[in-house]
Amino acid sequence: MSDSDKALVVFQGKKIRRTWFNDEWWFSVVDIIGALTQTDRARKYWSDLKTRLQDEGFEVSEKIGQLKLMAEDGKLRLTDCANTKNMFRIIQSIPSPKAEPFKQWLAQVGYDRVREIENPELAQKRMKEIYKAKGYSDVWVEKRVRGIAIRDELTDEWKKRGVQEAADYAILTAEISRATFGMTPSEYKKFKGLRKENLRDHMNDLELIFTMLGEASTTRIARDKDAQGFVENKEAAKEGGTVAGVARKELEQRSIRKVSTPENYISEPEKKKKLEDKRKK
Repeated sequence: MSDSDKALVVFQGKKIRRTWFNDEWWFSVVDIIGALTQTDRARKYWSDLKTRLQDEGFEVSEKIGQLKLMAEDGKLRLTDCANTKNMFRIIQSIPSPKAEPFKQWLAQVGYDRVREIENPELAQKRMKEIYKAKGYSDVWVEKRVRGIAIRDELTDEWKKRGVQEAADYAILTAEISRATFGMTPSEYKKFKGLRKENLRDHMNDLELIFTMLGEASTTRIARDKDAQGFVENKEAAKEGGTVAGVARKELEQRSIRKVSTPENYISEPEKKKKLEDKRKK
């Protein structure tokens, strides 16, 4: 793992250690506690808090992971860490004025999500606003939102047809992508120079269109053939991806340009940092 994956973040003037694990950031619990409580006995505080959390029904042993982080002596040592979701839960149990803004924010987020469940259009509006704030064009945002709807329809169909495991979804998605673009999602991310970023957030208009075509075709084929279980849906995924793959190759032949490009939407400062990291390696 590179040094950037064990980066420090700064909160309330305090340095918080973090590491990338299981496709998400995990943060040092004692560092967060130290920042919020201003105590010089963060480890003792965390020890007492663990008991209280356990009494409240929070399964500490299941939700806290021991991961290696850089200690003050410069050595990697096992440290209690939590992902963002569980870190917020821990913060809710810390009686500190500095923790109150987090608690207020969490309450607002919870309220907003309940409203979005009651009115899904609010969720779409929020999503569009986030993408536009990141600098994406209105045309691109509309395609991205439509692509999410098509993806949701496909995964709902898989559930109805007996495909339940997340690992199976990943395999089926890889089959569609391979047949559509000649690359699995992980290979596509490498092609674009991405690591933790969401691949579809870095696709151009045509890449999004062919992704949608592959997934929409898979949904239709699975329904029409009444595919049941993983094996039959895997075959439907290959066929759906092939529909999009044939269309992509036809376009490339007629336009003499590739649909898949290494271009992405990473901001210029981030691009420069990635180039510097590559040079160092």
